[in-house]
Amino acid sequence: MGNQNLPWVAPLSLTRPAQAQLARAVVMVRPVDFAFNEQTGADNVFQHRLQLAPAEVTALALAEFEAMVQRLQQHGLQVMVLEKSPDGIATPDAVFPNNWFSTSADGSLQVYPMHTPNRRQERRVEELARLLLGHGYQINQISWIGHPWEEQLILEGTGVMIFDHARHRVYAARSQRCHPLALYRYARLRGLEDVQLFDTADSHGVPIYHSNVMMSVGQDIAVICADSLYQPEERRRVLEALESTHEVIRISHQQVEQHFCGNILQLAAQDGTPLLAMSQRAWDGFTPQQQRVLERHGQPVVNPIPTIEAVGGGSCRCMLAEIFLPRMEH
Repeated sequence: MGNQNLPWVAPLSLTRPAQAQLARAVVMVRPVDFAFNEQTGADNVFQHRLQLAPAEVTALALAEFEAMVQRLQQHGLQVMVLEKSPDGIATPDAVFPNNWFSTSADGSLQVYPMHTPNRRQERRVEELARLLLGHGYQINQISWIGHPWEEQLILEGTGVMIFDHARHRVYAARSQRCHPLALYRYARLRGLEDVQLFDTADSHGVPIYHSNVMMSVGQDIAVICADSLYQPEERRRVLEALESTHEVIRISHQQVEQHFCGNILQLAAQDGTPLLAMSQRAWDGFTPQQQRVLERHGQPVVNPIPTIEAVGGGSCRCMLAEIFLPRMEH
């Protein structure tokens, strides 16, 4: 069920600035330590080992990353790159920063509890803050969601929470990466009025580890693998909420598991032009009819990232941490 029966989820503050749905800037993290992550492989069935030397895997990932940064910039998106920390700690999944932080139009930066120890090492809050401040963004508050060493009440950012900002709504699949209590606490903190929490299963009956591999919500377009919502009432409720406000593309288990078609993100260029960031694998996985629908809602920005997808178990959306912070006043 939604949160209609949970009165402790506070209504949106009247003083909080409106949040745009489409970010015009993102942070990406260069994958200097990129490798198969043994710790996350336990519940991420999208990860695979390649028959390549570790150094070769990293080199391929770095090349794919750099090409994606340049392509997004050429389409008018601001991309800020967080470079490798000098501390020497290996962070094989650092290329997926959307899991450990998010930003809001009120100037807040939220930092999230992560499921595995080596992913907790990715949370370089001071270095991120310096990067954002250096590019003229305003940070009014940094909030830890839970405490830095949390091991139970996990909430992996926009990997597990799919926001419809205009309607103060969040969609989330229950998993080891998304604890319901942590989700509802976050909803209360941020004044979200509608929590759409649901259970999922992939084609093998395994819960999907991150919501953002099976659904995406933009300003006017949404993509979802409705078949993964195996409880009919939850499926009906979620589809009703989506279809009342968005044009919805339904994708199959195969499109999720073989192509990452759910792991796309609608953004905006600096001039406001809508963009749809996705991988080449995702674009190729959509049917021609679905591709035409997508093109009505934004310019596809298609990125070949086969190594990052295969080894890391995530795709384009996972690589993009949206920046909604206000600009500093001069």
